[in-house]
Order: sequence, then C-alpha cells, then structure tokens
Amino acid sequence: MKANGRVFVLDDDDLIVSMLARSLKREGYQVQAETDPGGVVEKIRSFSPHVVLLDIKLPGVNGLDVLRELAGGGTRVVMLTSDDSAESAVRAMKVGAVDYLTKPFDLEEVKKVIAAIIEEGSPRHEPGYLRTVSSDRAQVRLIGTSAAVSALKESAEKLAKARVPSVLITGESGTGKELVARYIHDSMHSGDSSAHAPFIGINCAALPEDLVESELFGHEKGAFTDAKVEKVGIFELAAGGTVLLDEIGEMKWNLQAKLLRALEEWKVRRVGGRIDIPIQATVFVTTNRNLEEAVKTGDFRIDLFYRLATFCLHVPPLREHREDVIPIAEHYLGLFAAKYSRPGPTGFSAEAARLLRAHDWPGNVRELRNTIERLVVLESGPTVLPEHLPKVFRRESASGHTSSGEITLPDAGLSLEDLESTLIVQALTKTGRNKVQAAKLLGITYDSLRYQVKKLGLD
Repeated sequence: MKANGRVFVLDDDDLIVSMLARSLKREGYQVQAETDPGGVVEKIRSFSPHVVLLDIKLPGVNGLDVLRELAGGGTRVVMLTSDDSAESAVRAMKVGAVDYLTKPFDLEEVKKVIAAIIEEGSPRHEPGYLRTVSSDRAQVRLIGTSAAVSALKESAEKLAKARVPSVLITGESGTGKELVARYIHDSMHSGDSSAHAPFIGINCAALPEDLVESELFGHEKGAFTDAKVEKVGIFELAAGGTVLLDEIGEMKWNLQAKLLRALEEWKVRRVGGRIDIPIQATVFVTTNRNLEEAVKTGDFRIDLFYRLATFCLHVPPLREHREDVIPIAEHYLGLFAAKYSRPGPTGFSAEAARLLRAHDWPGNVRELRNTIERLVVLESGPTVLPEHLPKVFRRESASGHTSSGEITLPDAGLSLEDLESTLIVQALTKTGRNKVQAAKLLGITYDSLRYQVKKLGLD
C-alpha cells in the first residue's frame, strides 16, 4: 500500500532515523529527519508534513510536550516508544496522537500505518490484551434499517443522551458489541469541547492473571516485587471517556468482587495504595455468555450481575435481521476497496444476494466482514456472482438448506457427512466452542459430539 506524502521523523537514535528515512524514501515519500529536538516545532511547521514520527523520549524534552505544541494544527503524529503499556499509549492519544509504534518496530508496519493515515485516516492499534486505545473522532455507524437494528439504535441513543454510568451489552460472538459501545461513546462525546475522549478496551479473558488488578486499578511504587515505579490504571487513564471490559463473563471470581466494589462506590484504589480515586469514565461491559446461567452455575457473582444489568442492550445475531445483510455487505465492499486501493466489486447479483441472505452466519457480522474482505482482494469484476462466494454457500443451496432451517433432500442427493460437519461447525461457533452447549444445540450427548468432532477432523 503506497501513498506519496511528506513524513517528518524525530528520534535521537541516529540508526533509527537513518533506517526510517531510507526506507520511506524508497516508498516515494519526501522525508525530513532530525535527531536534535531543538527548534523542531518550527521545522515541522515549515515542512508541513502529512505525518510526523515522534519519539516520546528525547534529550532535554518530552515528546509529549512537542506533541502538545503541535496539537490543534492538523498535524497527524505517530508516537515512537519503547514502552508498550496502556499508560504511555493513552496519554499520547489523549494529547492528540493518532497512533503509536513500539520499538523495535517492523518497517512494514511503519509503512502500513503511514499509508493508512494518509489514505484513510487513523488506524486502530490493538496490542495484545489492550484491544483498543483510541481517541479518534471517526464516525461509527450502526448499519441497517430492520426493526431489530432500529430498536437497538433508538435504545443506544437514549442511553447516550442520559449519559448513563455503565451499560451491559450482550450478544453472540461477532455481532458487533464493541461497535455498539463505540456508537454510544461517540454519541456521548459528539458535542464535547474536548476533541479527544479516550476509548480503552480490555479483553478480560486475555489479561494475564497476575496483571489484571494492576492494569485495571494501577499500583503504587513498591506495591510488589516488580513495582519499580507507580502505574496508573485503566480506569484513571480513561477519565473523560470510556472503559470497555470485553468478555466480562470470563473474569475471575476474586476480581469480580473488586470490580463490584469499584462500580458500587464509583472509586478505585491502586494496588498498595491508600487513597480512593474517583472513576470519571463510562463503563461498558460485553459478553457472549448467558450471565444468568453463569450465576446459576456459580461462575458469576449475582450481586455483580444485577449491578451491571441496570442498563442492558442485546445485539441480535445477523440471522435475525437478514434484510440488513446486503446493506452491511455493501458497506464493507466500499471499506475494503479503499483499504486495499482496489476497484473490486461494487454490488451483488440477485442470486449472490439471495445466497448471502439465506446463510445463517454463525460468525455473525465478523464472518460477513471477513467474507467481503476476501471477495474484494481476490475478485476483480464489478459484480459478486455466486461462484465467487465460499463453497459453503453453494453447498447450502445445493443441499436444500433454507433460511427457515428446513432441509429438503434434493433429487441429486447430498453428502450427509458434509451436512453433519456444517451443523457441528455452526454449533461450535455459536457457543464459542463450548462442546457442552454445542451438544445441547444439536440434541446429542457430549460424548457423541466429541466422537463426531474427532471423526470429522474438526478439532
């Protein structure tokens, strides 16, 4: 992905500056590179770059101070840092950076980030368990005109207008729960005088257990063996914005009690700290689990459930609003055509559209997005035809599978093994590969499902 433009590089490491300058010039960029921060703001303004690569630690000056001087002038800055913690990333985002790169970085990643900024706007950086560190103001849309999506939009807008302190968002994997949280976040902050309201998403299932409390609440210097310096937690860093706790149903029991205390008192206390710090952020929690069932099985605290369920939104699976499949697919056609700088298909034939609507979409909108991305990259014609779709779509059509779930044996016959395999994959996808729940959906025993999964090579 190439894009001509001007890039300004400031880093006190001669080797890094030389490497970046050579690589970017070969890509066709005009590059001005500096190692001395003296008078750099004037140099940047004089060069008028499309993108600035700015080291966060400079001799005699903090890179964030340089960033503050550039803020508001339309200059898009990517911070270079050797610290990939949430704290440094969010501080940079709140001041006005559009992204950040962690040293040692991959040159290909640098090129992609710069090209994305110039061609499309700010990309979203998702390192590890810190799924999202973002303060960009790109418009988030909930696409669809079905009754289900219209009702979801209406409820989301009411919650945003009321500025409720917390929202529980439920739905199957891939339905777009984070997108709904972002939609409410943007609606809440659309009229703010501050241009940068942080949105920080944490994957509760992926957080290392020994880091969970420290990442969420922070810690004081000396609180434990490796606490060499104090650390600001996610709830503090998101002040004025939003915290998203993804996969809340996977949070460990002992941490659930601490989260409940924080949400009841709307305060947090750092590990090793003695002072309660007010939470000044909206808290969204998402899950694809049935939390009421998790309460019954003892996996989730009943008091935390009722605290979270005060304001609740359910995102419907795509199969329950099939009329929105084509509008969503058309949106992604345009999005990925821009991303990959390809003309690609611009629409669907009547039969291709019918197949897309008839598919059950066990992976929901995420599955649809991935399907369309593949089509844009691999197909070059103006119209998506049935033969361009993955084989599973045509196999469903040939087998007589209909959107109502009814199966009719075609005159030409069908492969029972293929049908069985398709149904098992769908059941596993819908339940997040929970074999106990998948077996219940299929009406078979757990042992039978295990045998079929092994026999069909679906492990």
